[in-house]
Amino acid sequence: MKNNAGFTLIELIVTVAVAAIVMMIGVPSFREVISNNSLTSNANAFVAALNLARSEAIKRSMRVTLCSSADGATCAVAGNYEQGWIVFADPNSNGAVDAGEPIIQVSEALSGGLTLIGNVNVQNYVSYVAAGVSQMNNGAFQAGTLTLCKSGYTTSARQLVLGSGGRMRIVKVEPAAGCP
Repeated sequence: MKNNAGFTLIELIVTVAVAAIVMMIGVPSFREVISNNSLTSNANAFVAALNLARSEAIKRSMRVTLCSSADGATCAVAGNYEQGWIVFADPNSNGAVDAGEPIIQVSEALSGGLTLIGNVNVQNYVSYVAAGVSQMNNGAFQAGTLTLCKSGYTTSARQLVLGSGGRMRIVKVEPAAGCP
């Protein structure tokens, strides 16, 4: 007698049905994992750019500024940080890239429908002086909160909190507050 090696039609249908049920349960939670990873990695990229600006200000003994930039060469007059940002030396403390001021780093726009919006004090720029503290162009200390979130994704967001000493921390907030 010969043994048949294979599946019956009923075994195949049961296996496909179980796989479909597992996929229906697993895919939505996997989408959430991907969105959370995207938020975390983009928040870390922004904090890394701020840390670069801070260390460059200390190293160069002059003001270094991070501002939103759509073209990678000038500070944007409208829009938020999701369009990209630049880090540049700002010895005249005006918060804008002028002739002869070197651009240290250029970051591309955020993808995937992410928004990065700062409150009043950090809406347009974050600037560090030679002492390594954040300071506004008028000389006042600079502190504020930036909110990183995904449009239409209301379960989680990241808030990047800039303290008066110039250090940044990331806070996971739920539900996503302030996301358009």
